[in-house]
Amino acid sequence: MIKHFLWVLLISLVLSGCQTASNVENDNSKTGLETDSDTVEADTQQTGFIDTVSPVLPDEDDTSSDNSTSPVASKSPQPPKDLWVRMRHGFKLNLNIEKPRLSSQVRWYSSHLDYLNRVSIRGERYLYYIVSQLEKAGIPTEIALLPIVESGFDPFGYSHGRASGPWQFIPSTGQMYGLDQNWWYDGRRDIVSSTQAAIAYLTRLNKLFDGNWLQALAAYNSGEGTVLRAIRKNKRAGKPTDFWSLDLPNETRAYVPKLLALAKIIKDPAKYHYKTHFIANKPYFESVNIGGQLDLAQAADMADISIDEVYLLNPGFNQWATAPDGPHRLLIPVKKAALFRKKLAEIPSNERVTWVRYSVKPGDNLLLVAKNHNTTASVLEDVNKMSSTMIRVGQELMIPVAGNKIESYTLSSHQRLLAKQSRAPGRNRIKINYTVSAGDSLWLIAKKYDTDSKTLARWNNMGLADPLHAGKKLVVWLEPKENSSNRSVMKKVVYTIRPGDSLAMVANKFRVALNDIRKWNPIVGGKKYVQPGDKVTLLVNVVGG
Repeated sequence: MIKHFLWVLLISLVLSGCQTASNVENDNSKTGLETDSDTVEADTQQTGFIDTVSPVLPDEDDTSSDNSTSPVASKSPQPPKDLWVRMRHGFKLNLNIEKPRLSSQVRWYSSHLDYLNRVSIRGERYLYYIVSQLEKAGIPTEIALLPIVESGFDPFGYSHGRASGPWQFIPSTGQMYGLDQNWWYDGRRDIVSSTQAAIAYLTRLNKLFDGNWLQALAAYNSGEGTVLRAIRKNKRAGKPTDFWSLDLPNETRAYVPKLLALAKIIKDPAKYHYKTHFIANKPYFESVNIGGQLDLAQAADMADISIDEVYLLNPGFNQWATAPDGPHRLLIPVKKAALFRKKLAEIPSNERVTWVRYSVKPGDNLLLVAKNHNTTASVLEDVNKMSSTMIRVGQELMIPVAGNKIESYTLSSHQRLLAKQSRAPGRNRIKINYTVSAGDSLWLIAKKYDTDSKTLARWNNMGLADPLHAGKKLVVWLEPKENSSNRSVMKKVVYTIRPGDSLAMVANKFRVALNDIRKWNPIVGGKKYVQPGDKVTLLVNVVGG
């Protein structure tokens, strides 16, 4: 009898030890009804140029081991082939909650399944690494979905608040977590560095809020001070201090529900009539030590991939080459890494970037020479072993330059800006090229052209607080003024000034206001006299006369 009792006790202990803890989220909300409906809907983040670069497909699964006759091998559990399955195994947050703000976000995402597919394809390059690092840090794998909320998995995402990269670090927080930001390189966009920084930041926030992941996530969005003040306010008022009860900014009130909504859909996609985009549960890239600066076009050739693929895996690099001061590594698709290493070993270190010999001319200075060759004065000082920035006429400088035409580096910082500035926000808009003058501000320029600072910043891929130095080139997209008459079809016309013309005569000829011509053409319009051959752009009503 005693023996039987001991066996029962032993079996029950074993069974209890196999149970896994759930609902790690420390949400103390037990009372009250959520009545908020002020939800900020998820942004679709449609960034066309990154969606045209298909991820490098992994090699087919090696099935040679399937024929193994070892009984141990046949019984051992195999890892899932689909990364989403692996991710679900690491879900730890409490998703079994009913709140209006959460329901609203679930409805939005479940009615925009094409968006979920698009961001999944974008994230295919990065998700395996992110999930692996979260598991290693003991963080719930729902957090792997946070870059969808932050940036739509656009590594070049940039907000009006100056947040950048897939995890959307602002400059100061990025520097706090070791993310260098300079002309050559921005660590906030570096996949490896920014992911490590995000994990470190989230881990610290989770400890600060005593393991409450929802509060930690809210602090990641709006700052720990904002959340701590909201908690203290509720405590003084005798109110609950769970996330759902806190008085937080509207963006933050929607931010956490967005992540939970994504996790609910990924946890049970069939419930929402969604089929997840298959992502192989295997590394997409390898980190290769390159030992020094390398032209990114040359790297693409050596790895037999497109230069856009190089940039999408290494979005931290702003220019045509890796940064002279590092990091001296490149992420390369796994199936191309061996070829890349072989080709890299065959190239002497002095041939990894292209060099030109430049003879200093009268009127040159080091800053001007560097700007004309798409590099920096500090790089020229370093490679030419200069003790100062002083240069003399006839002095020979060795300058690293892009090996291909600069336009071919399509995802470099400059080319992305040009592409952004060239995309008209609507039909029949006139593009104004504006050069910033001393004393200018976004607000002053926006007011001059009857727009607002936020729109002007968006046209130029800027943050509202970005520095605006004299000489910077901006674009302004003007729209035609509405005509009270129904007979109004506005067309853009480019007119070449003829001998004897004046702007007033052109204005009279095309029945437009002289001030509008000056506004549409700030360079020509700023001249005292126009010259034959000058071109002016006009918006003309081709129906109403």
